[in-house]
Amino acid sequence: MSVPDTVLRLIEHFDQNKSAYSTSAYNETQVRREFIDPFFEALGWDIGNVRGYAEQYKEVIHEDMIKVGSATKAPDYSFRIGGYRKFFVEAKKPSVNVKDEISPAYQLRRYAWSAKLPLSILTDFH
Repeated sequence: MSVPDTVLRLIEHFDQNKSAYSTSAYNETQVRREFIDPFFEALGWDIGNVRGYAEQYKEVIHEDMIKVGSATKAPDYSFRIGGYRKFFVEAKKPSVNVKDEISPAYQLRRYAWSAKLPLSILTDFH
């Protein structure tokens, strides 16, 4: 399977402007809208529910609500098939060091463990 052209363009665009995207002024919502959403759309996921599915059958739920301990938390994306959660994606702005900082990975592991999901993705689109 080859890499979709859209994904290659997103990577190229990010790399060309990496210094601007890596500042603290570039926020999580921006990286989600400009890079992460189009990335998953290129892989065939209906990020914006353009197919018009009812709430319980949407492929992707943004800020899905899950119970973590006594609190209710909201992973950035919940990817579903047939209304059942398959994995979470937690996005961070590129200035967050997701490779070395413990808290983003711990946050996502708590979400996935609480929802009994074996897989989740932490990304800053780097």
